Amino acid sequence: MESAAPAGRPLDLVRPMLATPGSAPQDDGWAVEFKWDGYRGVAHCQGGNVQLISRNDLDFMQRFPELNVLPDLLHHRTAVLDGEIVALDQEGRPNFGLLQQRDKLAPGVRELRPSRPRIAYFVFDLLHLDGRSLLSTPYDARRAMLVELGLPGEHAVQVPPAFLSTDPADVLHVASQYGFEGIVSKRAKSRYEPGRRSPAWVKTPFRHTQEVVIGGWRVGQGNRAGRLGSLLLGAHDGQGGLAYVGHVGTGFSRTVLADLQRELERLERPTSPFAVEVPREHARNARWVEPELVGEVEYRQWTSDGRLRHPAWRGMRPDRDPSGVVLPPSP
Repeated sequence: MESAAPAGRPLDLVRPMLATPGSAPQDDGWAVEFKWDGYRGVAHCQGGNVQLISRNDLDFMQRFPELNVLPDLLHHRTAVLDGEIVALDQEGRPNFGLLQQRDKLAPGVRELRPSRPRIAYFVFDLLHLDGRSLLSTPYDARRAMLVELGLPGEHAVQVPPAFLSTDPADVLHVASQYGFEGIVSKRAKSRYEPGRRSPAWVKTPFRHTQEVVIGGWRVGQGNRAGRLGSLLLGAHDGQGGLAYVGHVGTGFSRTVLADLQRELERLERPTSPFAVEVPREHARNARWVEPELVGEVEYRQWTSDGRLRHPAWRGMRPDRDPSGVVLPPSP
């Protein structure tokens, strides 16, 4: 039986359940959703107020004030929702680049220009409702209860579709046609596992991406002479040490390079933060930084010695905690 919270008691913080990367399951008993390219956020709504908490425990509400409509859309019911904050392009498709541009606006500008670009909260799970925890309720039942809330689809808060009896390959094909990031398959009878990367959810993206911790940078040459040229990247190993996974020098705009350099100069330190020695050709003249910033890269594959092959920069991940950036499991 689900536990009920006493009336008026503050909601407990629920950490998001995470998906395991892999191919879409082919057996029965799975639902399929589109994978959205944005910031994950768990909304805790109570007493007309809302906290939208990121994976690293930041409250997104000051950065995305248009989502303050959520309590009204819920008719001030107490609820905990799981979803993704996205920025929509002119065709209504999520665009991670637009989300990052919006995230850089000063707070006052965000409130004056809330529609540039349009921000939406795509809700895909219901974890608590009116004093009742739904964490042990099966996914398909939670999903049905979420739909019954009747959140309007044309506003800043939307409930995207879930496909309970559709071949994942068909959903993946549609996702590809519309330029979505991929799909997430969810076992229909699975419970919600807060803070755990669970095999009950399987993400199948089109691109290989990896979250990385910035451990240093090198000055560039040519048209980047005297400025940031490349980043030295890491991820934590099984012992908690920061392993060196390669360097990236492509995928940056001039504005991004300038913003990054300012941040990195603020975090400089005299020694390398990596637990292993960085190859001499990359460590030469490197400027080391405290490993506090998280970014994301696209890459072709992992090499046999644990390095990212042909990485390209995608952007910063302010919604991620550096300690949660880990090496992928060995194949």
